[in-house]
Amino acid sequence: MARAEPPAATFERRVLRSAAEHHYLRVRLELPDGGARPSVAQFKQLVVSALRELHGEVGAALPVDVLTYEEKTLSAILRVVSSGLVKLWSALTLLGFYQNRRCAFRVLQEYIIRVQRGVSAENSWQIVRRYSDFDLLNNSLQISTLSLPLPPKKLIGNMEREFIAERQKGLQAYLDVITTHHILSNCELVKKFLDPNSYSVNYTEIALQHVSMFFRSEPKWEVVEPLKDIGWRIRKKYFLMKIKNQPKERLMLSWADPGPDKYLSDKDLQYAVKLLSSCSHPYIYKITFATANESSALVIRPFSEKGTLKDLIYKAKPKDPFLKKYCNPKKIQGLELQQIKTYGRQILEVLKFLHEKGFPYGHLHSANVMLDGDTCKLLDLENSLLGLPSFYRSYFSQFRKINTLEGVDVHCFGHLLYEMTYGRPPDTIPVDSFPPAPSVFVVSVLESILTCEAMKNGMPTVSRLLQMPLFSDVLLTNSEKPQFKIPTKLKEALKTSKECIEKRLTEEQKLIHQHRRLTRAQSHHGSEEEKKKRKILARKKSKRSAYESGEEHSAKYSNSNNSEGEVGCHPCSGTTLKENRIWTLKSNSLSNRSVSH
Repeated sequence: MARAEPPAATFERRVLRSAAEHHYLRVRLELPDGGARPSVAQFKQLVVSALRELHGEVGAALPVDVLTYEEKTLSAILRVVSSGLVKLWSALTLLGFYQNRRCAFRVLQEYIIRVQRGVSAENSWQIVRRYSDFDLLNNSLQISTLSLPLPPKKLIGNMEREFIAERQKGLQAYLDVITTHHILSNCELVKKFLDPNSYSVNYTEIALQHVSMFFRSEPKWEVVEPLKDIGWRIRKKYFLMKIKNQPKERLMLSWADPGPDKYLSDKDLQYAVKLLSSCSHPYIYKITFATANESSALVIRPFSEKGTLKDLIYKAKPKDPFLKKYCNPKKIQGLELQQIKTYGRQILEVLKFLHEKGFPYGHLHSANVMLDGDTCKLLDLENSLLGLPSFYRSYFSQFRKINTLEGVDVHCFGHLLYEMTYGRPPDTIPVDSFPPAPSVFVVSVLESILTCEAMKNGMPTVSRLLQMPLFSDVLLTNSEKPQFKIPTKLKEALKTSKECIEKRLTEEQKLIHQHRRLTRAQSHHGSEEEKKKRKILARKKSKRSAYESGEEHSAKYSNSNNSEGEVGCHPCSGTTLKENRIWTLKSNSLSNRSVSH
């Protein structure tokens, strides 16, 4: 059974403020001399005693509720009316003895964070974090060299209400920054901070266990060292390897467990993964060995000291952690035009080859393209077989026209081309305008993929991109003949798997679209302008109801007068009634007068 990997970059985060009527304090009682621990009743009495000691009987009458109490840790959550917060806080702070023993109350500042995954409010939870937790997270993220807006520490006055409210706003802004940053929001540090229950497992240890079991049957391999955090996936781990009889040659082993889009049967998965080592293509990185079981897959490739295309663009060292390499490059500079043309053509050629073979990919990005001299070679073909989520899923899942794996590959190619051109990823998707590029043909390709119009109309095909002027005149000198034989039965299984992946994507896009419409409607309905419109309409409706009831009342009296013959058969009587009725529509008070007249 495949374990679902939570989709990337699909959280909603809010720091909730305290209620207006009450304040809540999390406190801990410290007893340095030890001794018996107070019960909940004794704890409550201690709080009342502290209030009485500092504020007298008036303070002791202050309504304070002990919502929770943990006798083991001597910690509790207290609720007090907002007007009594300062009294309670000061009383607890100044209390020094309990039953002739030294004691001290520590007031703990904690923040409740509401986290939501996806568009369903049901898939949400709350976590409690202290400022020290934020500070620890921020220190861990310093490896990215990004300047993150964590509110500063304050030693004196950090318990004042105004300061706490201001810090709350600052922490919300901090969460907004790290959760909207594409790389940071996908890193293990942030995910563990926001969802500790789902990310409590040590996947490096699990990977080592699986690799060790594999080596029992394949003793010629040996682990040199783990390559910690060189990738962005939490559930995919890398190890530097060597062959025992060839100690100088270095290889890289990658291990991953299945993701939410794993639709192949265990038997088909194992067969398809093993088949990868037989794939021969000038623009696919050679796989030395590949195997899989029902719970994971293991792939061994030659290790390249030059690294990937992303390493070239960011001038990074391949063995460094992902956050350090790519979050904040020291120098932003795109590639030369000829490199852009050649690398782009090579990548499009291999995508076309895979599409023609019926092999789903959907995982193109610059860190999945290995450099071998002047040749780009695609990596991680096993990802789609395992059903792992794409690096750019949080982008293309927003647009309903990108609903096939071919369309996904083209969209991802647009990201890669932008990165090659400008040396950095686009700030937003879709892209409204493009900075100056080495060639107008580059901008032409980018406009066909990343603009708002392209998102509405759908992605161009790979064949169409190959015909565009940027790539059509590139001469490919590699003469290696591509070979990748996929048996008919496996092709059918891959086709079914591809359809299931696309169906899940379409359903996700539909939910996102519905959520957007609902959110827009709620936002529009709740706007000040809309509220004014509703008030005006309500007044008009009220007036209309009033004169309609008056008209009905007037008509009743008019019919009564006609039946009694008071109006008579004067030739103008019909006109008079009509005039009276027109008059009636204007004012109920006037209508009564007109009828009685």
